[in-house]
Amino acid sequence: MTDAIATLRAAKLLSAVDEQVARGLGRLAREDRADVLLAVAVASRAVRQGHVCLDLSAAERFCTDEAGTLHAPLPSASSWRELVASSRLVGAPGAEARPLVLDGGRLYLRRYHAYETRLADHLRRRIESIDDSVNGPLLKAGLDRLFDQPTGNEPNLQRLAALVAVMRRFCIISGGPGTGKTTTVTRILALLQEQALAAHGTGLDIMLVAPTGKAAARLRESIDRVRATLACDDRIKALIPSDATTIHRRLSPIAGSATRFRYDASNPLACDVMLVDEASMVDLPLMTRLVDALPSAARLILLGDRNQLASAEAGAILGDLCGPFAAPGFSQPFAARIHDAIGENVPVRSASSAPIADCIVQLEKSWRFGADSGIRKLAAAINAGDADEAVRLCESGDFKDIALADGPGALEASAVNGYRPYLSARDAGAAAKELGKFRVLAAHRTGPFGVETLNPRIEEALETQRLVRATGRWYDHRPILVLENDYAVNLFNGDVGIVLAADDGTRVHFVGADGAARVLAPSRLPKHETVFAMTVHKAQGSEFEEVALVLPDTATKVLTRELIYTAVTRAMTRVALFGTAEVLRAAVEREVARASGLRDRLWAP
Repeated sequence: MTDAIATLRAAKLLSAVDEQVARGLGRLAREDRADVLLAVAVASRAVRQGHVCLDLSAAERFCTDEAGTLHAPLPSASSWRELVASSRLVGAPGAEARPLVLDGGRLYLRRYHAYETRLADHLRRRIESIDDSVNGPLLKAGLDRLFDQPTGNEPNLQRLAALVAVMRRFCIISGGPGTGKTTTVTRILALLQEQALAAHGTGLDIMLVAPTGKAAARLRESIDRVRATLACDDRIKALIPSDATTIHRRLSPIAGSATRFRYDASNPLACDVMLVDEASMVDLPLMTRLVDALPSAARLILLGDRNQLASAEAGAILGDLCGPFAAPGFSQPFAARIHDAIGENVPVRSASSAPIADCIVQLEKSWRFGADSGIRKLAAAINAGDADEAVRLCESGDFKDIALADGPGALEASAVNGYRPYLSARDAGAAAKELGKFRVLAAHRTGPFGVETLNPRIEEALETQRLVRATGRWYDHRPILVLENDYAVNLFNGDVGIVLAADDGTRVHFVGADGAARVLAPSRLPKHETVFAMTVHKAQGSEFEEVALVLPDTATKVLTRELIYTAVTRAMTRVALFGTAEVLRAAVEREVARASGLRDRLWAP
């Protein structure tokens, strides 16, 4: 085992950073046992791959390549735990601070153990907090005005979500595309403001945040649209904000630091309600810092899709928090509280569960897709892990809105047809509208099926059809994707711009939902890239009428059920998958399993 780290480095299963972390800490602590250093290196690798910790009983995944070859045999989990626990590099939870923490069978880098335990403690306090000051008759009147009454044995899940959000200080509303998450939460904000005005004569301070600038803009647009339709007093509408921003910007980064913010536990935000949209995209450190900065009495509402891809960084927060939650229903005590408040009976769970289950509502009915929609059926099969059904649906030819395509030139033909209307549009507004209708998505960034290869490939196909003249970097109608936030020019990671040539020089146009365009010189842009094709990760929070998803020629670890589901559900009217049935089947069968202790901390009996 002496050379295990070097062996894994040679196989590209560990990086130079992982090796340096292990060997550097080993020198500082005078720890030279090979198995201990290997555990440290693999723990470092685990975090960089999105895990919060290293589960010692499942460490083989980090020592096995795409072909399934195990490059370094590992000790048994029990003997490895004993060995690691004896090291001066490793401490127990709550003990003297050391670089790593061993908590049960999970090995953490110390700061990630602190993030996880701190977040769990914050949420546990909110989970246990019920608002006893709710004005029941007023709430009942508001629910009846804003939500349909439940019919028969079918509960109105949007109405249940509103009940939870008003009566508790922590609420999770999960649901797929088109299930009405933003509509529901806008109505919830109206109910909360009605309660505040009746009790105190003043409204609540509500903050709206999202992990990316693009997601924040979409949240702002959606709330503006729904607010105008609300059946409530104009005073209430005026109290519903729409100034959504990124979490980073809300916390106010301290200049020169990527991890320190103006607002934290010692300087909390002036906030009564915090709404976090696209919560599945928020990583563990950022979510912890956000909750650190919340006043203890503030409500926290998380909005997102538990089945989507998790954050690009460490953690799978929404998936962990939703845990084993299944059918709608509440504990008997909370159901009794609801009945006492508004006189309604709500579903009751038949079995006992963790208190967090009373804080979660999973919206199920999609208003976007009909019952016979191929996209809807495919998304359901993917979520269920039914690979055979997913392949059958795509290959059957029974649905016009889904297809599995393969063969030379198929993708290029799809891209030419998909982008032709965009490339024919002559003004920025029309071009932006057409560009938003079609997108090529890829699982990978690099490699023959990654966006770095696909974008030039699509450019060449478009140039062959004389739709573009891709000469030089700033050719007319080049679409670009912003890759980092730049507050100086008010551009954010995920924003899409369009290069248009003009008599006075080339300009890049960023068109908002209202049709107004911001125009910038290319020299003012932050880091960006061409975006005929983009990764599925970058597409989270976006919607297109039609999506072309490019699968690699072999099943890789990146290809998972969550990635395929996220890609498919970006499409509103049609999705075409370019690849083989075998690769699609393997992807649907592979579920993301990020190591974390958050689920156990909040769902343990």
